[in-house]
Amino acid sequence: MHWLDLFYHPVWVLSTAVLALVVRMQRRGSWDPQSCSVRLKGKTAIVTGANTGIGKFIALDFARRGARVILACRSQARGSAALQEIREKSGNSDVHLRLVDVSSLDSVREFAEGILKEEEALHILVNNAAVSGLPRQITKDGFDASFATNHLGPFLLTNLLLDLMKRSAPARIVTVASVNHKKGEVDFSHFHGENLNYFMDNVYNHTKLHNIICTNQLAHRLQGTGVTANSVHPGIVMTEVLRHYPWSLRFIFNLIGFFFFKTPEEGAVSSIFCALAEEMEGITGKYCDSDCQLVLPAPLARDTALAVKDFEICERLTSKL
Repeated sequence: MHWLDLFYHPVWVLSTAVLALVVRMQRRGSWDPQSCSVRLKGKTAIVTGANTGIGKFIALDFARRGARVILACRSQARGSAALQEIREKSGNSDVHLRLVDVSSLDSVREFAEGILKEEEALHILVNNAAVSGLPRQITKDGFDASFATNHLGPFLLTNLLLDLMKRSAPARIVTVASVNHKKGEVDFSHFHGENLNYFMDNVYNHTKLHNIICTNQLAHRLQGTGVTANSVHPGIVMTEVLRHYPWSLRFIFNLIGFFFFKTPEEGAVSSIFCALAEEMEGITGKYCDSDCQLVLPAPLARDTALAVKDFEICERLTSKL
């Protein structure tokens, strides 16, 4: 028998199909949003990057539970398409689009100002918008574009909305991080695009480490306010966060992703869990993995002195001088 004939043998085909099915089943976490009866009627939620991928499914889940949902998106066209889709699928007309470019501090301030004027309460904030694989770009604020999008913009947005969330307590802040933070490093010159290796996801990894560090410090500062802050790993997900990668890498990721990566809907689960599950009531300063289990992040993310320094530097960098 020629070795190529093995690939057509019924036993090989069947075993491969079974293996693929097992792998796909194992991608599912231990918590199922569909079995959660929590309703969000009377609650207001903001989801950044809600026009696609994980963010869209998070927003859709909130809308189905009756929340007033604000889609915080950069693109009018893509945001409007997501808005229509979410309204139709959820049957909830109280879903709204607000434009913001989280890589621009001025845009973040303008967005937050509008929210503070329009909204009487804010119960859930999900910082989901992110990029990966960007080449070196410096924003008009003088920051590396990946750091501005993934960390400094969301950091500023969160802090600008804190008073509203405190008045709305109990409230929850969820920051979408990544297990890749374990490969990240802390070098504060990175914020300005210095000493960075832009190969693949290196910069992304650094930004996700800062996400967790500052979220933990924020949780410490918010103790006693009724506002919790946690970070999550969505799993390895095929989303548009990879759109800046070379087409060859995207092709490979798509090829193996069917078997081993989560879908955006599956990737949204850990964020939804932290945002509304009864099990997370009062839980703060934690890192949740893609199976909705609270686990320890990397040692750097648990360094208290580093967290204080990181938070203070980010406060200074995002302050309007």
